[in-house]
Amino acid sequence: MNIKTPIMKRLFSPNALLAFFLLIFNIKAANAFPIYAQQAYSSPREANGRIVCANCHLAQKPVEIEAPSAVLPDKVFEAEVKIPYNLSSKQVLANGNKGGLNVGAVVILPEGFKLAPNSRLSDEVKAKNKGVYISPYSADKENILVVGPIAGDKHQEIIFPVLSPDPQTNKTAQYIKYPIYVGANRGRGQVNPTGDKTNVNVYAAEATGQVQTISTLEKGGFEVAIVDANNDVKKQVIPAGLNLLVKEGTKVEKDQALTNDPNVGGFGQTETEIVLQSSARIVGYIALSFAILVAQVSFVLKKKQFEKVQAAEMNF
Repeated sequence: MNIKTPIMKRLFSPNALLAFFLLIFNIKAANAFPIYAQQAYSSPREANGRIVCANCHLAQKPVEIEAPSAVLPDKVFEAEVKIPYNLSSKQVLANGNKGGLNVGAVVILPEGFKLAPNSRLSDEVKAKNKGVYISPYSADKENILVVGPIAGDKHQEIIFPVLSPDPQTNKTAQYIKYPIYVGANRGRGQVNPTGDKTNVNVYAAEATGQVQTISTLEKGGFEVAIVDANNDVKKQVIPAGLNLLVKEGTKVEKDQALTNDPNVGGFGQTETEIVLQSSARIVGYIALSFAILVAQVSFVLKKKQFEKVQAAEMNF
């Protein structure tokens, strides 16, 4: 099969194959997370530094990253992303039922850094990442890694195995300090990629008035009819899975909450730094430190010798 045409390349791209896999196997967790960002943004980090996942996941939550402060060229190291949340939390799914939270993450590495090939991973790392599929953001963004959605109860800590570049073979790499940006979310977002709200939101009254009727819909959820001061009826559909805070006859103000806040997830981002260290610099540093040590010892010995000579002259 010829896959060299632009259309065939797109059809057989990693993102397209992942979307096809999720569709075939009906993985409901794919209601959010990196695949949306991959389709809509050429880069997940905007000019102001915000990672685009924050456009859909509006609540702010913590995220942590642990990585070595320095690494040698052409070496595999681990960047561990921690996505903490209360494991007893249940989120509202698209069908209105309650379920466990899933998580996703994006790690933006410096140019030249990339996902370590499977052949260079230790058995320990392979065991830690069992069931976790980490992929590059796109074909031309190998330094950006994404994962998710995956079950959050088993993956609050995700190991990203990274291969550092070698400046001798990669001319874009330099022996300097680089930033690493991380974003991670747990749970479903409040905004769909189309711009409309999901059912993980507080639904507010669209008019001031009195709740006239509350009807239960066949597919789940409610229809709330509000009569305003002009006797105009405003009907609002409340998605399934939300709990109403009002009842028939309740007087409400515009923008007053009609439901509880079902969101238990959110998004967070952080950053750290890593130094691509030259082995020659390390050897030079050790040699310099040894030379300084020898010099200091020599000074101390010379001082002791001088003090003995002075003492002998005074006794004489």
